[in-house]
Amino acid sequence: MARRAVKTISEHLDLSRVLKKPEELSTSWTSGTIFDCPAPLELEIGSGKGLFLSRVADQLPEHNFLGVEISPKYARFAAARLCNRQNHNAVIVCGDAASILKEQIPNNFLEAVHVYFPDPWWKRAHRKRRILRLEVLQLIEQRLRPNGIFHFWTDVEEYFLSTLNLLTTGTTLLGPFDVPEKNAEHDLDYQTHFERRTRLHNEKVYRTSFQKPQ
Repeated sequence: MARRAVKTISEHLDLSRVLKKPEELSTSWTSGTIFDCPAPLELEIGSGKGLFLSRVADQLPEHNFLGVEISPKYARFAAARLCNRQNHNAVIVCGDAASILKEQIPNNFLEAVHVYFPDPWWKRAHRKRRILRLEVLQLIEQRLRPNGIFHFWTDVEEYFLSTLNLLTTGTTLLGPFDVPEKNAEHDLDYQTHFERRTRLHNEKVYRTSFQKPQ
C-alpha cells in the first residue's frame, strides 16, 4: 500500500527540539543533548506520520523513543505531531536507519526496536533495498540489550515470511512470537496509519516479535 501525501508543515514552526539530524545524536546517550533525562531507549525504524511514536511516548513516559524516518517531509510531519502533543521523551531523526544503527547506537543498548509496515520494494530486483535485510537484522540483534524485543508488522505476506526466515537462520533472536490483534477503541487506536488503512480495507496484518537471549 503506497504512502499518501502529507500536509506541508509551516517553515515557521520550531521543530528543533524534536527533529534532529544524524550528526546531532550523541553516541554516549548520557549527555542530555537529545532527551531531557537518561532512560531506557526504544527505536522505531520508519516512523512515517509519527502515530506510533507519539502514542507510545504518552503511554510510557519512563522510556525515551527515537524515531528514524528517511523522508524529510514525513519526518517534519511526525515532528510536528510530537511538538503539538508536547512529548518530551520522543524525537525524530531524518536519516538512514541502517547507518544510524551501525554508527551511533551502542551494542546491548536498545530496550526495543519497532519496524511497522516497511516499504516492501515489490520488484525482485529492488528487494536488496529493503530495510530488513540480513545485515540490518544482525545490527538490530547486536544493538538490543539482553531480553530486548524486536517488533515487526507488515501487510505483505512474502516480506513477512522472508524476514522470519532471515531472523531464524541468520540471528540468535528467540521467536517468532505471536502478537494478537486488538480491537480499536477509536479512529486512531492503531499502531500506525498503515495498520488503520489495512484493517479498514479488511486486509490481513502479519505481526510478530523476537527476543534477544539473556
